[in-house]
Amino acid sequence: MSKEAPSSAGTPARLILYVGKGGVGKTTIAAATAVRAAELGYRTLVVSTDLAHSLGDALGVDLGSEPQIIAENLSAQEINVLDEVRRNWGKAHQEIADLLRRDGIPDVQADELAILPGMEEVAALARIGTASRSGVYDCIVIDAAPTGETIRLLSVPDSLQSYLGRIQGMFTRINRVVRPFVRAFRPDLNVNDAMEQLVASIHALRAQLTDPQQSSYRLIVTPNRLVLKEAQRAETYLNLFDYPIDAVVINQLLTAGQGKTGYPTALLERERPILAEIRQAFGTLPVFEAPLLLAEPIGTDALTKLARGIFGEQDPTTVFHVGPTLVVERGEEGYLLRLPMPNVETDRLALIKRGDALYVDVGNFRREIALPQVLAGLEPGTAHMRAGALEIPFEQPEPAPAPDLHGHTESSDQRRNDGRSTGISRV
Repeated sequence: MSKEAPSSAGTPARLILYVGKGGVGKTTIAAATAVRAAELGYRTLVVSTDLAHSLGDALGVDLGSEPQIIAENLSAQEINVLDEVRRNWGKAHQEIADLLRRDGIPDVQADELAILPGMEEVAALARIGTASRSGVYDCIVIDAAPTGETIRLLSVPDSLQSYLGRIQGMFTRINRVVRPFVRAFRPDLNVNDAMEQLVASIHALRAQLTDPQQSSYRLIVTPNRLVLKEAQRAETYLNLFDYPIDAVVINQLLTAGQGKTGYPTALLERERPILAEIRQAFGTLPVFEAPLLLAEPIGTDALTKLARGIFGEQDPTTVFHVGPTLVVERGEEGYLLRLPMPNVETDRLALIKRGDALYVDVGNFRREIALPQVLAGLEPGTAHMRAGALEIPFEQPEPAPAPDLHGHTESSDQRRNDGRSTGISRV
Protein backbone atom coordinates (compact mmCIF):
# COMPACT_ATOMS: atom_id res chain seq x y z
CA MET A 1 0.00 0.00 0.00
CA SER A 2 1.20 3.49 -0.81
CA LYS A 3 -0.22 6.88 -1.63
CA GLU A 4 1.19 6.54 -5.14
CA ALA A 5 -0.33 3.07 -5.59
CA PRO A 6 -3.67 3.12 -3.76
CA SER A 7 -5.64 0.01 -2.93
CA SER A 8 -7.68 -1.61 -5.67
CA ALA A 9 -10.31 -4.33 -5.63
CA GLY A 10 -7.53 -6.93 -5.85
CA THR A 11 -5.29 -5.31 -3.19
CA PRO A 12 -6.74 -5.40 0.33
CA ALA A 13 -6.37 -2.28 2.45
CA ARG A 14 -3.77 -2.13 5.19
CA LEU A 15 -5.30 -3.13 8.55
CA ILE A 16 -4.12 -1.69 11.87
CA LEU A 17 -5.86 -3.09 14.96
CA TYR A 18 -5.36 -1.68 18.46
CA VAL A 19 -5.62 -4.17 21.33
CA GLY A 20 -5.74 -3.56 25.07
CA LYS A 21 -7.66 -3.63 28.30
CA GLY A 22 -10.80 -1.54 28.57
CA GLY A 23 -10.07 2.05 29.51
CA VAL A 24 -6.48 2.27 28.20
CA GLY A 25 -7.43 4.63 25.37
CA LYS A 26 -7.75 2.37 22.33
CA THR A 27 -10.44 4.56 20.79
CA THR A 28 -8.42 7.76 21.10
CA ILE A 29 -5.19 6.21 19.76
CA ALA A 30 -7.04 4.52 16.89
CA ALA A 31 -8.77 7.77 15.96
CA ALA A 32 -5.50 9.72 16.15
CA THR A 33 -3.76 7.14 13.93
CA ALA A 34 -6.54 7.34 11.36
CA VAL A 35 -6.60 11.14 11.33
CA ARG A 36 -2.84 11.27 10.80
CA ALA A 37 -2.97 8.62 8.04
CA ALA A 38 -5.63 10.65 6.24
CA GLU A 39 -3.52 13.79 6.61
CA LEU A 40 -0.67 11.93 4.88
CA GLY A 41 -2.95 11.21 1.93
CA TYR A 42 -4.16 7.67 2.63
CA ARG A 43 -7.84 6.97 2.03
CA THR A 44 -8.59 5.88 5.58
CA LEU A 45 -11.49 4.24 7.40
CA VAL A 46 -11.54 4.03 11.19
CA VAL A 47 -13.92 1.37 12.51
CA SER A 48 -15.19 0.55 16.00
CA THR A 49 -16.14 -3.07 16.77
CA ASP A 50 -16.79 -2.41 20.47
CA LEU A 51 -20.41 -2.74 21.60
CA ALA A 52 -19.83 0.31 23.83
CA HIS A 53 -18.97 2.68 20.99
CA SER A 54 -17.11 5.90 21.75
CA LEU A 55 -15.39 6.51 18.41
CA GLY A 56 -17.89 9.21 17.45
CA ASP A 57 -17.24 10.95 20.77
CA ALA A 58 -13.49 11.00 20.10
CA LEU A 59 -13.99 12.42 16.60
CA GLY A 60 -16.63 14.86 17.81
CA VAL A 61 -19.30 13.59 15.37
CA ASP A 62 -22.33 11.30 15.38
CA LEU A 63 -21.61 7.99 13.67
CA GLY A 64 -23.76 5.14 12.38
CA SER A 65 -23.34 1.61 11.12
CA GLU A 66 -22.31 2.78 7.63
CA PRO A 67 -19.06 4.61 6.79
CA GLN A 68 -19.42 8.39 7.10
CA ILE A 69 -17.02 10.95 5.62
CA ILE A 70 -15.43 12.99 8.42
CA ALA A 71 -12.71 14.90 6.61
CA GLU A 72 -10.63 14.68 3.47
CA ASN A 73 -9.49 11.06 3.01
CA LEU A 74 -11.13 10.09 6.32
CA SER A 75 -14.30 8.06 7.00
CA ALA A 76 -15.53 6.52 10.24
CA GLN A 77 -17.98 3.78 11.18
CA GLU A 78 -19.39 2.17 14.32
CA ILE A 79 -20.42 -1.38 13.41
CA ASN A 80 -23.60 -2.46 15.17
CA VAL A 81 -22.81 -6.16 15.37
CA LEU A 82 -26.13 -7.10 16.99
CA ASP A 83 -28.06 -5.54 14.11
CA GLU A 84 -25.74 -7.32 11.66
CA VAL A 85 -26.46 -10.68 13.30
CA ARG A 86 -30.20 -10.11 13.43
CA ARG A 87 -30.35 -8.96 9.83
CA ASN A 88 -28.17 -11.72 8.39
CA TRP A 89 -28.82 -14.69 10.66
CA GLY A 90 -31.90 -14.28 12.89
CA LYS A 91 -34.50 -15.96 10.65
CA ALA A 92 -32.02 -18.46 9.24
CA HIS A 93 -31.15 -19.66 12.75
CA GLN A 94 -34.75 -20.62 13.48
CA GLU A 95 -35.25 -22.37 10.14
CA ILE A 96 -32.05 -24.40 10.47
CA ALA A 97 -33.03 -25.39 14.02
CA ASP A 98 -36.42 -26.59 12.71
CA LEU A 99 -34.72 -28.67 10.01
CA LEU A 100 -32.43 -30.26 12.58
CA ARG A 101 -35.40 -31.12 14.80
CA ARG A 102 -37.12 -32.82 11.87
CA ASP A 103 -33.95 -34.91 11.50
CA GLY A 104 -34.51 -36.17 15.03
CA ILE A 105 -32.10 -33.92 16.91
CA PRO A 106 -33.45 -32.86 20.35
CA ASP A 107 -34.73 -29.29 20.71
CA VAL A 108 -31.90 -27.88 22.81
CA GLN A 109 -29.20 -29.50 20.70
CA ALA A 110 -30.85 -28.24 17.52
CA ASP A 111 -30.86 -24.68 18.85
CA GLU A 112 -27.18 -24.95 19.79
CA LEU A 113 -26.10 -26.46 16.46
CA ALA A 114 -27.98 -23.75 14.55
CA ILE A 115 -25.88 -21.03 16.20
CA LEU A 116 -22.66 -20.37 14.38
CA PRO A 117 -19.93 -19.78 16.98
CA GLY A 118 -18.91 -16.17 17.38
CA MET A 119 -21.63 -14.71 15.17
CA GLU A 120 -21.09 -11.20 16.55
CA GLU A 121 -17.40 -11.43 15.71
CA VAL A 122 -18.16 -12.88 12.28
CA ALA A 123 -20.43 -9.94 11.54
CA ALA A 124 -17.68 -7.47 12.43
CA LEU A 125 -15.04 -9.37 10.45
CA ALA A 126 -17.37 -9.62 7.46
CA ARG A 127 -17.85 -5.85 7.35
CA ILE A 128 -14.14 -5.15 7.77
CA GLY A 129 -13.23 -7.75 5.16
CA THR A 130 -15.70 -6.28 2.68
CA ALA A 131 -14.38 -2.75 3.24
CA SER A 132 -10.79 -3.95 2.90
CA ARG A 133 -11.43 -5.66 -0.45
CA SER A 134 -13.59 -2.86 -1.85
CA GLY A 135 -10.72 -0.80 -3.24
CA VAL A 136 -12.20 2.31 -1.59
CA TYR A 137 -9.61 2.50 1.22
CA ASP A 138 -5.85 2.32 1.52
CA CYS A 139 -5.88 1.87 5.29
CA ILE A 140 -8.42 0.65 7.86
CA VAL A 141 -7.78 1.39 11.54
CA ILE A 142 -9.77 -0.77 13.96
CA ASP A 143 -10.82 0.35 17.43
CA ALA A 144 -11.36 -3.09 18.91
CA ALA A 145 -13.27 -4.30 21.95
CA PRO A 146 -11.32 -5.01 25.18
CA THR A 147 -8.64 -7.70 24.99
CA GLY A 148 -10.70 -10.82 25.76
CA GLU A 149 -13.37 -10.02 23.19
CA THR A 150 -10.73 -9.13 20.60
CA ILE A 151 -8.90 -12.44 21.02
CA ARG A 152 -12.24 -14.20 20.64
CA LEU A 153 -12.97 -12.20 17.49
CA LEU A 154 -9.62 -13.14 15.98
CA SER A 155 -10.07 -16.84 16.76
CA VAL A 156 -13.35 -16.97 14.82
CA PRO A 157 -11.93 -17.78 11.36
CA ASP A 158 -10.43 -21.01 12.71
CA SER A 159 -13.39 -22.13 14.83
CA LEU A 160 -15.94 -21.19 12.16
CA GLN A 161 -14.19 -23.27 9.51
CA SER A 162 -14.33 -26.26 11.86
CA TYR A 163 -18.01 -25.72 12.57
CA LEU A 164 -18.93 -25.32 8.92
CA GLY A 165 -17.31 -28.66 8.21
CA ARG A 166 -19.78 -30.28 10.63
CA ILE A 167 -22.83 -28.97 8.82
CA GLN A 168 -21.54 -29.09 5.26
CA GLY A 169 -23.10 -32.50 4.65
CA MET A 170 -26.60 -31.15 5.14
CA PHE A 171 -26.01 -27.97 3.13
CA THR A 172 -28.06 -29.12 0.15
CA ARG A 173 -31.13 -28.97 2.42
CA ILE A 174 -30.40 -25.67 4.14
CA ASN A 175 -28.73 -23.58 1.45
CA ARG A 176 -31.78 -21.41 0.92
CA VAL A 177 -31.90 -20.30 4.58
CA VAL A 178 -28.21 -19.45 4.87
CA ARG A 179 -28.43 -17.12 1.87
CA PRO A 180 -28.81 -13.95 4.04
CA PHE A 181 -25.70 -14.82 6.07
CA VAL A 182 -23.64 -15.75 3.03
CA ARG A 183 -24.47 -12.43 1.39
CA ALA A 184 -22.73 -10.66 4.29
CA PHE A 185 -19.50 -12.10 2.87
CA ARG A 186 -20.21 -12.43 -0.85
CA PRO A 187 -23.30 -10.59 -2.15
CA ASP A 188 -22.71 -11.95 -5.68
CA LEU A 189 -22.35 -15.56 -4.56
CA ASN A 190 -23.98 -18.50 -6.33
CA VAL A 191 -25.79 -20.13 -3.43
CA ASN A 192 -25.26 -23.65 -4.85
CA ASP A 193 -21.60 -23.28 -3.94
CA ALA A 194 -22.27 -21.26 -0.79
CA MET A 195 -20.69 -23.48 1.84
CA GLU A 196 -17.46 -24.04 -0.04
CA GLN A 197 -17.18 -20.36 -0.94
CA LEU A 198 -17.93 -19.27 2.61
CA VAL A 199 -15.10 -21.41 3.95
CA ALA A 200 -12.81 -20.05 1.22
CA SER A 201 -13.77 -16.45 2.06
CA ILE A 202 -13.00 -16.96 5.74
CA HIS A 203 -9.73 -18.67 4.85
CA ALA A 204 -8.76 -15.65 2.70
CA LEU A 205 -9.65 -13.26 5.51
CA ARG A 206 -7.55 -15.32 7.93
CA ALA A 207 -4.64 -15.10 5.49
CA GLN A 208 -4.96 -11.30 5.38
CA LEU A 209 -5.22 -11.00 9.16
CA THR A 210 -1.99 -13.00 9.60
CA ASP A 211 0.01 -11.33 6.81
CA PRO A 212 2.46 -8.90 8.49
CA GLN A 213 2.64 -6.77 5.34
CA GLN A 214 -1.14 -6.26 5.35
CA SER A 215 -2.15 -6.37 9.02
CA SER A 216 -0.60 -5.08 12.25
CA TYR A 217 -1.70 -5.47 15.87
CA ARG A 218 -0.61 -2.82 18.33
CA LEU A 219 -0.78 -3.29 22.09
CA ILE A 220 -1.89 -0.28 24.14
CA VAL A 221 -0.85 -0.17 27.78
CA THR A 222 -0.85 2.39 30.56
CA PRO A 223 1.63 2.65 33.47
CA ASN A 224 -0.33 0.09 35.46
CA ARG A 225 0.77 -3.45 36.35
CA LEU A 226 -2.70 -4.97 35.89
CA VAL A 227 -2.86 -3.47 32.41
CA LEU A 228 0.63 -4.79 31.66
CA LYS A 229 -0.34 -8.32 32.72
CA GLU A 230 -3.31 -8.33 30.35
CA ALA A 231 -1.19 -6.96 27.51
CA GLN A 232 1.32 -9.76 28.06
CA ARG A 233 -1.45 -12.34 27.80
CA ALA A 234 -2.67 -10.65 24.63
CA GLU A 235 0.86 -10.81 23.20
CA THR A 236 1.01 -14.55 23.94
CA TYR A 237 -2.29 -15.38 22.31
CA LEU A 238 -1.80 -13.13 19.30
CA ASN A 239 1.45 -14.98 18.66
CA LEU A 240 -0.28 -18.34 19.09
CA PHE A 241 -2.77 -17.42 16.36
CA ASP A 242 0.01 -15.98 14.14
CA TYR A 243 -1.34 -12.43 14.33
CA PRO A 244 1.60 -10.04 13.77
CA ILE A 245 2.30 -7.47 16.50
CA ASP A 246 4.35 -4.53 15.26
CA ALA A 247 4.39 -2.00 18.14
CA VAL A 248 3.43 -1.07 21.69
CA VAL A 249 1.93 2.29 22.66
CA ILE A 250 2.26 3.45 26.27
CA ASN A 251 -0.68 5.78 26.80
CA GLN A 252 -1.51 8.28 29.55
CA LEU A 253 2.16 8.73 30.38
CA LEU A 254 2.99 11.45 32.91
CA THR A 255 6.66 11.68 31.97
CA ALA A 256 5.81 12.43 28.33
CA GLY A 257 4.99 16.01 27.38
CA GLN A 258 3.55 18.36 29.94
CA GLY A 259 3.39 15.82 32.77
CA LYS A 260 6.81 16.88 34.05
CA THR A 261 5.47 20.23 35.22
CA GLY A 262 1.80 19.46 35.72
CA TYR A 263 1.73 16.49 38.10
CA PRO A 264 3.05 15.72 41.60
CA THR A 265 6.52 14.26 41.88
CA ALA A 266 5.21 11.21 43.76
CA LEU A 267 3.15 10.11 40.76
CA LEU A 268 6.13 10.49 38.47
CA GLU A 269 8.25 8.37 40.80
CA ARG A 270 5.58 5.66 40.87
CA GLU A 271 5.43 5.61 37.10
CA ARG A 272 9.15 5.11 36.38
CA PRO A 273 9.59 1.48 37.54
CA ILE A 274 6.39 0.40 35.76
CA LEU A 275 7.61 2.07 32.58
CA ALA A 276 10.86 0.08 32.85
CA GLU A 277 8.86 -3.15 33.31
CA ILE A 278 6.82 -2.42 30.18
CA ARG A 279 9.93 -1.88 28.09
CA GLN A 280 11.48 -5.08 29.41
CA ALA A 281 8.29 -7.07 28.78
CA PHE A 282 8.19 -6.10 25.10
CA GLY A 283 11.90 -5.88 24.45
CA THR A 284 11.77 -6.81 20.74
CA LEU A 285 8.97 -4.38 19.83
CA PRO A 286 9.12 -0.65 19.06
CA VAL A 287 7.56 1.35 21.90
CA PHE A 288 5.74 4.66 21.35
CA GLU A 289 4.61 7.05 24.07
CA ALA A 290 1.43 9.10 24.40
CA PRO A 291 1.16 11.70 27.17
CA LEU A 292 -1.60 12.02 29.72
CA LEU A 293 -3.24 15.20 28.48
CA LEU A 294 -4.87 17.82 30.66
CA ALA A 295 -7.78 18.03 28.19
CA GLU A 296 -9.38 15.21 26.22
CA PRO A 297 -8.27 15.19 22.57
CA ILE A 298 -11.62 15.50 20.78
CA GLY A 299 -11.91 16.36 17.12
CA THR A 300 -9.52 16.01 14.20
CA ASP A 301 -7.26 18.93 15.14
CA ALA A 302 -6.57 17.62 18.66
CA LEU A 303 -6.17 14.05 17.38
CA THR A 304 -3.67 15.17 14.73
CA LYS A 305 -1.60 16.86 17.42
CA LEU A 306 -1.74 13.72 19.55
CA ALA A 307 -0.68 11.51 16.63
CA ARG A 308 2.30 13.76 15.91
CA GLY A 309 3.26 13.50 19.57
CA ILE A 310 3.17 9.70 19.39
CA PHE A 311 4.71 9.00 15.98
CA GLY A 312 6.59 12.24 15.32
CA GLU A 313 7.14 12.58 11.59
CA GLN A 314 6.91 8.81 11.06
CA ASP A 315 4.10 7.40 8.95
CA PRO A 316 1.76 5.59 11.40
CA THR A 317 0.76 3.11 8.69
CA THR A 318 4.37 1.83 8.55
CA VAL A 319 5.00 -1.80 9.48
CA PHE A 320 7.24 -1.14 12.48
CA HIS A 321 8.21 -4.75 13.25
CA VAL A 322 8.08 -8.06 11.37
CA GLY A 323 8.43 -11.41 13.09
CA PRO A 324 6.76 -13.09 16.07
CA THR A 325 7.76 -12.03 19.56
CA LEU A 326 7.40 -15.65 20.65
CA VAL A 327 6.52 -18.95 18.96
CA VAL A 328 5.00 -22.13 20.39
CA GLU A 329 5.45 -25.33 18.39
CA ARG A 330 4.43 -28.91 19.08
CA GLY A 331 7.13 -31.58 18.99
CA GLU A 332 7.32 -35.35 19.45
CA GLU A 333 7.57 -35.24 23.26
CA GLY A 334 5.87 -31.94 24.08
CA TYR A 335 6.04 -28.30 23.09
CA LEU A 336 8.82 -25.84 22.27
CA LEU A 337 8.64 -22.14 23.11
CA ARG A 338 10.97 -19.98 21.00
CA LEU A 339 11.75 -16.46 22.21
CA PRO A 340 13.82 -14.14 19.96
CA MET A 341 16.73 -12.82 22.06
CA PRO A 342 19.57 -11.72 19.76
CA ASN A 343 22.94 -10.69 21.18
CA VAL A 344 22.34 -12.14 24.66
CA GLU A 345 25.08 -14.08 26.41
CA THR A 346 24.10 -17.44 27.89
CA ASP A 347 25.79 -16.74 31.22
CA ARG A 348 23.51 -13.74 31.75
CA LEU A 349 20.30 -15.74 31.33
CA ALA A 350 18.17 -17.47 33.95
CA LEU A 351 14.70 -19.01 33.68
CA ILE A 352 12.14 -19.52 36.41
CA LYS A 353 8.59 -20.87 36.02
CA ARG A 354 5.89 -20.17 38.57
CA GLY A 355 2.39 -21.35 37.74
CA ASP A 356 1.37 -19.94 34.37
CA ALA A 357 4.24 -17.42 34.22
CA LEU A 358 7.78 -17.85 32.90
CA TYR A 359 10.39 -15.36 34.10
CA VAL A 360 13.40 -14.73 31.86
CA ASP A 361 16.21 -12.94 33.71
CA VAL A 362 18.95 -11.18 31.73
CA GLY A 363 21.43 -9.79 34.21
CA ASN A 364 19.45 -7.36 36.38
CA PHE A 365 16.47 -7.29 34.03
CA ARG A 366 13.47 -9.61 34.10
CA ARG A 367 10.84 -10.36 31.46
CA GLU A 368 7.63 -12.12 32.46
CA ILE A 369 5.90 -14.26 29.83
CA ALA A 370 2.26 -15.25 30.33
CA LEU A 371 2.18 -18.88 29.25
CA PRO A 372 -0.77 -20.22 27.26
CA GLN A 373 -2.86 -22.87 29.00
CA VAL A 374 -1.29 -25.65 26.94
CA LEU A 375 2.10 -24.87 28.54
CA ALA A 376 1.01 -23.81 32.02
CA GLY A 377 0.67 -27.39 33.27
CA LEU A 378 3.97 -28.58 31.76
CA GLU A 379 7.53 -28.40 33.05
CA PRO A 380 10.29 -26.49 31.22
CA GLY A 381 13.35 -28.53 30.30
CA THR A 382 16.88 -27.46 29.42
CA ALA A 383 16.77 -24.33 27.28
CA HIS A 384 19.07 -23.65 24.32
CA MET A 385 20.25 -20.52 22.52
CA ARG A 386 19.95 -21.22 18.81
CA ALA A 387 20.37 -18.69 15.98
CA GLY A 388 19.54 -15.69 18.17
CA ALA A 389 16.52 -17.27 19.85
CA LEU A 390 16.00 -18.88 23.24
CA GLU A 391 14.33 -22.30 22.81
CA ILE A 392 12.63 -23.80 25.85
CA PRO A 393 11.14 -27.33 25.71
CA PHE A 394 8.02 -28.05 27.79
CA GLU A 395 7.11 -31.61 28.78
CA GLN A 396 4.81 -33.42 31.15
CA PRO A 397 5.95 -33.12 34.78
CA GLU A 398 7.58 -36.11 36.43
CA PRO A 399 5.30 -38.36 38.49
CA ALA A 400 4.97 -37.41 42.13
CA PRO A 401 7.43 -39.23 44.45
CA ALA A 402 6.22 -41.91 46.83
CA PRO A 403 5.19 -40.75 50.32
CA ASP A 404 7.91 -40.60 52.96
CA LEU A 405 7.76 -42.42 56.29
CA HIS A 406 5.38 -39.78 57.61
CA GLY A 407 3.03 -40.05 54.63
CA HIS A 408 4.02 -36.66 53.17
CA THR A 409 4.52 -35.98 49.45
CA GLU A 410 5.47 -32.88 47.52
CA SER A 411 2.54 -31.74 45.37
CA SER A 412 2.95 -31.08 41.65
CA ASP A 413 1.96 -27.46 42.29
CA GLN A 414 4.77 -27.13 44.81
CA ARG A 415 7.25 -28.60 42.36
CA ARG A 416 5.97 -26.32 39.58
CA ASN A 417 6.07 -23.19 41.69
CA ASP A 418 9.28 -23.72 43.62
CA GLY A 419 11.10 -21.18 41.46
CA ARG A 420 13.88 -23.50 40.32
CA SER A 421 15.73 -22.35 37.22
CA THR A 422 16.04 -24.53 34.15
CA GLY A 423 19.40 -25.18 32.55
CA ILE A 424 20.54 -23.13 29.55
CA SER A 425 23.10 -24.02 26.90
CA ARG A 426 24.18 -22.47 23.61
CA VAL A 427 23.92 -24.47 20.36
